[in-house]
Amino acid sequence: MKINNTMQPSKLLTFISFNLLMASCGNTSKVKDSNFSVQINSETNVISNENTLTVDILNLKNLKIDSIHLTLDNSKISNSITLSELSLGEKLIKAKVFYDSKTEVAIKKVILVHKNAPKIYNYEIVNTYPHDITSYTQGLEFYNGDLYESTGQYGESKLRKIDYNSGDIINNIDLKKAYFGEGLSILNDKIYQLTWKEGRGLVYDINSFEQIETFNYGQSKEGWGLCNDGDKFYKSDGTEYIWLLNANTLAEEGYIQAYTNNGKLTNLNELEWVEGFIYANRYQKNGVAIINPTNGAIEAVIDFRKLKSKVTKHRGLDVLNGMAYNPKTKTLFVTGKRWDKLFEVKIIKN
Repeated sequence: MKINNTMQPSKLLTFISFNLLMASCGNTSKVKDSNFSVQINSETNVISNENTLTVDILNLKNLKIDSIHLTLDNSKISNSITLSELSLGEKLIKAKVFYDSKTEVAIKKVILVHKNAPKIYNYEIVNTYPHDITSYTQGLEFYNGDLYESTGQYGESKLRKIDYNSGDIINNIDLKKAYFGEGLSILNDKIYQLTWKEGRGLVYDINSFEQIETFNYGQSKEGWGLCNDGDKFYKSDGTEYIWLLNANTLAEEGYIQAYTNNGKLTNLNELEWVEGFIYANRYQKNGVAIINPTNGAIEAVIDFRKLKSKVTKHRGLDVLNGMAYNPKTKTLFVTGKRWDKLFEVKIIKN
């Protein structure tokens, strides 16, 4: 680890001024009353995951240092680490400095972004089916060949099983008026449905639609989208965070942050698990991001803007929302809030 004990007055002044500027922009490094400061190999504190992160400790008052303990998000690190295996997003570097029988902690925020820009995918419409124009669609998912839908709005929220060929409702229950329905996902013959601001998820028996239990959210304050990979759930809350939930306890056990090569992608809404990736639409946007579930990297985006022009125009028409992947046909079913059509599409990877 490099420790800078000697600095020219002009250079020291420049360094302090720089860090004060960064602190005003959200950097958590303490400079005014600190003896030490963390410096990394990026002046903007943003670094790509194709690079190596190097950490230096600036000894601002030329004190005698006994030892330094470095962590990145509470995991011990050396002063030089390869970033390719780490998840993306905001992280905290902490340097605990031991000196003169004292300790001091210097902190710096670093933002890890993806090395590549997202690829742009297109689509081809395979089929078009009828969809209930009154449904404020929040979540769609196929399970054993059947299509299930969750809808929102207070006093209108529903859980449904649908014959997608005809648009007929096979099973339906209305949520309590106090609940605003959000995303859903199905695992082991149970339907898991989120509510928006109520901090609670609802669990149903898939055959009877009887509510059999509930679960509470943890650090994620709201419920937006939900999907699963067969072992755990992934939950969005309207930010760049996707929370990892234990499939048995439904406790939040971690998270990833969705990032491109330029920065974070917020307003993540409905989620769908598709062949090892998370598909996520952004609220108020007519596109879908394809996210690596290991590190949060946005690998590609699908532009669905033209789909909205193909549905009936009416006063309540809203944005694209609702994706369901059919593993039998390997196609994606897409609709929107109060859309009268459900589109079956094939993704074209350019």
